[in-house]
Amino acid sequence: MSVHDELTSVQRSLDDLYRSLGRLEKQFGSGGLEMRRVRMDADHLRESLSLLREAASSPAAAKRPDLVTISDTPYDISLWTDSDDEGLGARDRHAP
Repeated sequence: MSVHDELTSVQRSLDDLYRSLGRLEKQFGSGGLEMRRVRMDADHLRESLSLLREAASSPAAAKRPDLVTISDTPYDISLWTDSDDEGLGARDRHAP
């Protein structure tokens, strides 16, 4: 499935959730803390899905950065000659 199809499927499920919440609100009423929390969570899901749709449709989403391979071989020890140890200073000098 493509990303668009997946997002559409999630949207349908979220619409089903909203219909079910509407039926529950008719039974329990919308004034209770629990019902308000569930409604707010569903609203957050809707907002998040909207953000996902925007991210999926932007041109930046289509182009991913190229991966850079980093070798597992150790660095040449001569690279660290005359370097400072972080927080300790140079090897041949004393702290003030």
